[in-house]
Amino acid sequence: MNILILGGGGREHALAWAIKQNPKCDRLIVAPGNAGIAMLAECADLDILDGAAVVAFCAENAVDFVVVGPEAPLAAGVADATRGAGILTFGPSAAAAQVEASKAFTKELCAACDAPTAAYARFTEAGPAKDYIRAQGAPIVVKADGLAAGKGVVVAMSVDEALAAIDDMFGGTFGAAGAEVVIEEFMGGEEASFFILTDGTTCLPIGTAQDHKRAFDGDTGPNTGGMGAYSPAPVLTDAIAAQAMARIVQPCVDELARRGTPYQGVLYAGLMIENGQARLVEYNARFGDPECQVLMLRLGAQALDLLLACAEGRLQDYAIAWADDHALTVVMAADGYPGTYHKGSQIRGLEELPEDSFHMVFHAGTAERDGQVIAAGGRVLNVTARGATLAEARARAYAMVDRIDWPGGFCRRDIGWRAL
Repeated sequence: MNILILGGGGREHALAWAIKQNPKCDRLIVAPGNAGIAMLAECADLDILDGAAVVAFCAENAVDFVVVGPEAPLAAGVADATRGAGILTFGPSAAAAQVEASKAFTKELCAACDAPTAAYARFTEAGPAKDYIRAQGAPIVVKADGLAAGKGVVVAMSVDEALAAIDDMFGGTFGAAGAEVVIEEFMGGEEASFFILTDGTTCLPIGTAQDHKRAFDGDTGPNTGGMGAYSPAPVLTDAIAAQAMARIVQPCVDELARRGTPYQGVLYAGLMIENGQARLVEYNARFGDPECQVLMLRLGAQALDLLLACAEGRLQDYAIAWADDHALTVVMAADGYPGTYHKGSQIRGLEELPEDSFHMVFHAGTAERDGQVIAAGGRVLNVTARGATLAEARARAYAMVDRIDWPGGFCRRDIGWRAL
């Protein structure tokens, strides 16, 4: 079959790598792709936020299956457009994707089905929001309601920090995403990521992971889109995962179906775990990045079968064939990230690294120039490895990192520290 993946980051490179291994995949196109993706698939210049353009491209290229990678095209209704044109599609409708596109929507969804999450209040003006913060005190969490590329959340440890976050959000730092703000109770505990496929009825857990959001070692520095991840996450035990399915995920999926907006795709539940109990931090309507990279390295070719079963409403017939292994990814980012960073520096040594089911460098923000790989974004490479133990996976990943010649980049050296 002919398959189109929308997106051009590390998540989409990992999806492409896994899908390409499945014999059902005859032709693989990724739009827009990146320098690494171009080594295993066709890359296409296509506006992935334009549903009509995507539908026309699918018709011209006889595309059988569309996999929507990032959140922005989902919120823009691209999955609605392709599905409406009769094209098999993996990814929720715009109505269902509000679980990520609006923090307030998810809070109301949780309230409707009594799913445990943090207490909250929502505001459209700075004055009342600041009054609420002063009354509640700190620590407290301030979130832009809309999509902010993973950066619209401030965990404020002081009232002054929270008030400054309100000024930033209503001042336009996050554009339209900050027109409404959700202020939440600070939840203690350890955070982990839980990934579930759902066809609107059946929910199938497909793995756990833990991300590292802070820029520097020891979980210090500013929040980023993610500096590394590993899977599975030991804190998310089988018992806690079962509890989260029963109390959070399935009730929310059932409530969306009851409303006439069934959710089909991957549901990424960020959970805060404390004293053996899980509460929902947030939902995302797509695979995490960089969590997708460790999940795909562990899943391999079966990933395509699972995505197809999800899109076709056949999930009740499927189970995951997990190897008893671990995977870890290290993000190499451009100096200055997540602030101002330089683009265009050359990256050497990638062609000498192993590429197999235990070692992969997934490209995120890269481009090709005169036959050379150059940095073209903030988070640039995802150096990923599998092993029988997490320590083995970590050692393999950092051994690859040490062979990459890129003076203009940096990475954390402590990915996986909580589990190790």
